[in-house]
Amino acid sequence: MSQAFSRSPKHCAEQQGIKNFTINNLPKKLFFAFSAFFTSVLTLIFLIYIILHPAKPQFSLCQADLYKLDLTLGPAHFLNSSIQLTLQSKNPNTKVGIYYDELQAYASYKGQQITVDSPIPPFYQGHGESNTLSASLAGSELPVGPSFGYEVGKDQTAGKLVLNLKVNGRIRWKVGMWVSARYRLNVDCITVMAFGAQVLTTGPFSSNQGSRCSTSV
Repeated sequence: MSQAFSRSPKHCAEQQGIKNFTINNLPKKLFFAFSAFFTSVLTLIFLIYIILHPAKPQFSLCQADLYKLDLTLGPAHFLNSSIQLTLQSKNPNTKVGIYYDELQAYASYKGQQITVDSPIPPFYQGHGESNTLSASLAGSELPVGPSFGYEVGKDQTAGKLVLNLKVNGRIRWKVGMWVSARYRLNVDCITVMAFGAQVLTTGPFSSNQGSRCSTSV
């Protein structure tokens, strides 16, 4: 005679509850495991970043040639300008590379932009490397404020012209295979040119300098 074994409804309910509890908690366990792993990776990257402590890139002004600065007076003031700019960029880091993205160069005078943004091709700079950057800056019929002609007249009398040559863009740090997010880059170079009494359509007026530009990241 065979013996039949049966489980009570209560026992089956308990077993089903345990099974459902295990299945329902499996995604949570995977989530917590992934979160812990991801947090550990971010912490390791942050520690590497802090230990290496990447220094911001260094820029210096090599040469600036002013070919044209022509002001049209009238009810509205318009400016035509042409400047050739040469900069040197250096990565001072020995263990960190730098990607340069979305670089735009322009010139300003007395706080007024006198050329349109000129793009500089993106590039990568290895450990301790230096690169020479060139840009042709130009402005055609750019509106300027009423005080622009007065300021130019003052500089003609003083015999010198002070321009700000600026580069804006974004950079990314590279440590081994890891590449950081993009950071805003702002470069400001000041150049002083001899400025005679003649109208600046007979340039160029040149400025050869090796001065360091201010850089912020």
